[in-house]
Amino acid sequence: MLREDIIIDIFSGWRSFLRKCLFRVLRVGPIPSHIAVIMDGNRRFAKKKKIDDMTGYDAGALALLHLIIYCMELGVKYVTAYAFSIDNFRRNPEEVQKIMDLTMESVMLLTWISKLRLVRVHFAGNLQLLSADIQDAAKRLMESTAGYNNFVLTICICYTCSDEILHAIEESCKEKWDDGIGIMGYDEGNDCERLIKMVDIEKHMYMAIAPDPDILIRTGGEYRLSNFLVWQSSCCHLSSLRTVWPEFGVFHLVWVVLDFQQNYRYFAKKKLQL
Repeated sequence: MLREDIIIDIFSGWRSFLRKCLFRVLRVGPIPSHIAVIMDGNRRFAKKKKIDDMTGYDAGALALLHLIIYCMELGVKYVTAYAFSIDNFRRNPEEVQKIMDLTMESVMLLTWISKLRLVRVHFAGNLQLLSADIQDAAKRLMESTAGYNNFVLTICICYTCSDEILHAIEESCKEKWDDGIGIMGYDEGNDCERLIKMVDIEKHMYMAIAPDPDILIRTGGEYRLSNFLVWQSSCCHLSSLRTVWPEFGVFHLVWVVLDFQQNYRYFAKKKLQL
């Protein structure tokens, strides 16, 4: 797995200096506040390199770490990564268990990074589907970093947007019921009035911690959202890259941001119309 010395090496050295010079030029244009990513292609990378699947997932975890650092240096405040879908539980149980083991290791690594760079870490999804030890570790990390606001990393695990919407509706109804209001009410003219409003649903979404993404990246040459942030991506710049996720690097990010900057006025106008 990843070690602390690797992280320190990423933050320092001549590569870091060159990146910062490149990002300084890039910041002449508008910089996205929130980048979301579907990390597709770990197993294809492993097959291509003739290594086992878990080594491919390790390489994917390292690529995510690099993206986090690049976004910090660029000035992006929010990064959201699609780590594990609820649908992924249909995979081979042995593979699922190995991914969960990697998740536990990643939580430990993120704990160290969060202290080093004051990163707020949030886990979005149906966390009840995780084992008790991972749930506890994730909750401790979220609680210990809740006061940080320089950079926010959201890991979507045991997540689908369908489940997120259902969860938000259920929580909104429960909140109204507990307040003694009920779901439907009546105005003075006895016309039926909806008491569950958009603002009620959105505040109970798993992703309520972050604004809607400005850019959604999918690697691996695929063009589908796979039930990821469907609610939040109506005015989002979608970028599909042919490269598999472990091979995602700084120049891929630069290309995506430049493309976003070229279309910035269009998306800014669309957001104002909402």
